[in-house]
Amino acid sequence: MPETRPSVTDPADCRVVLCTCPDSACAARLAGGLVEHGLAACVNVIDGIRSIYRWQGEVSDEAETLMIIKTTGSRYPELQRWLERHHPYDVPEVIALDVSEGAPSYLEWVASQTRPA
Repeated sequence: MPETRPSVTDPADCRVVLCTCPDSACAARLAGGLVEHGLAACVNVIDGIRSIYRWQGEVSDEAETLMIIKTTGSRYPELQRWLERHHPYDVPEVIALDVSEGAPSYLEWVASQTRPA
């Protein structure tokens, strides 16, 4: 019996992943690696965010850079593992959000750019 997979334009298979980095150079390096390895179709790098969080019992207030990563559900597990191996933080923020709607042509492009070779 053939494997049942969502159509490539099914928004349920697309993910938007959020990941913060210490600076834009780190984000650009990670973003390039994700796209080069086919784990992401596109990564937006947004400088100038501010993160306030508790770490090791202390409240921190840091400037960071945010990556907004577009991928598919089938590529997400490998993307997460890759980020955890290459990210400089001990516990990197890697949060995947399901896509409920999207332009079919864009969703098709995301799927085509992240298909395993």
